[in-house]
Amino acid sequence: MTDTMRAMVLDAATQALRLTTRPRPLPGANEVQIKVSACGVCRTDLHIVDGELAALDHPIVPGHEIVGRVSARGAQVAELALGQRVGVPWLGWTCGACDYCRSGRENLCGQAQFTGYHRDGGYAEYVVADVRYVFPLPDQYSDTAAAPLLCAGLIGYRALVMAGDAERLGIYGFGAAAHLLTQIASARGQNIYAFTRPNDVAAQLFARRHGAVWAGGSDQDPPSPLDAAIILAPVGALVPTALRAVRKGGSVVCGGIHMSDIPSFPYHLLWGERRLLSVANLTRRDGLEFLALAAHTPLDTIVETFPLQAANAALAKLRDGRLTGVAVLTLAT
Repeated sequence: MTDTMRAMVLDAATQALRLTTRPRPLPGANEVQIKVSACGVCRTDLHIVDGELAALDHPIVPGHEIVGRVSARGAQVAELALGQRVGVPWLGWTCGACDYCRSGRENLCGQAQFTGYHRDGGYAEYVVADVRYVFPLPDQYSDTAAAPLLCAGLIGYRALVMAGDAERLGIYGFGAAAHLLTQIASARGQNIYAFTRPNDVAAQLFARRHGAVWAGGSDQDPPSPLDAAIILAPVGALVPTALRAVRKGGSVVCGGIHMSDIPSFPYHLLWGERRLLSVANLTRRDGLEFLALAAHTPLDTIVETFPLQAANAALAKLRDGRLTGVAVLTLAT
């Protein structure tokens, strides 16, 4: 058995990934090695490649919607079996000792490390992961269908929880996370109002097919005031737009890790006890709750597959808005 593997590594000088052969990683005492079968391509990966997140002083292997099987275990790992199918999300390690970690808010840990950024990610044949942040996956999803659950699903779920029990819920930016959380919210009896790029008829049809009761451009007003809104597009100008669309007492949740600057807006858009919130990463509780929900609420994950070496092409389609659903890299098993 070879002790090397293929990986797509970020070349910071060209802001592109290149296929590289590197040593296969070995797990530490509290880690597992995973043979990757699929890895979703997330907008956060695009922010890393495009330099919108701070550059790091080491080569980066992106990818944090990882599906694979445990191929080796560290000396202190007992909870996962060899060959077990698992998933790895964005949050990859936390200190476990700070106030945030000890209060179940490890998503805010100041020393947190993120998969595909601080820690090598799933654009590779093998990856190692802290066993605390590795989740068994529902059996009914194929490897490619399960990959979007690890970020689009998890972050969408956390944003949905923060938005509360809104009867009329707006979603700005209808892509990977939106098409999953719309299905969850619709199953709970909530009405989804989808906002896309102006005149993007295809995206609006996509939103309606997945349960939206109304779909239009982000330059349009909803047919009635919203109880809450979730912004998934990385566009700061949508914040005052969403605040304008929600009723008094409503919430606007910003669901991305990166967003362009928010323009100034008049105070009356926030007044009336409207709330502006942000989602930061995820917790282990989010992972357990969402994956249990996904096991009992069948989710139609729309994916377009690419081989590992075509990661740059997948990112380009995401960058240009030419994807319907989620790009997923597939690796031979």
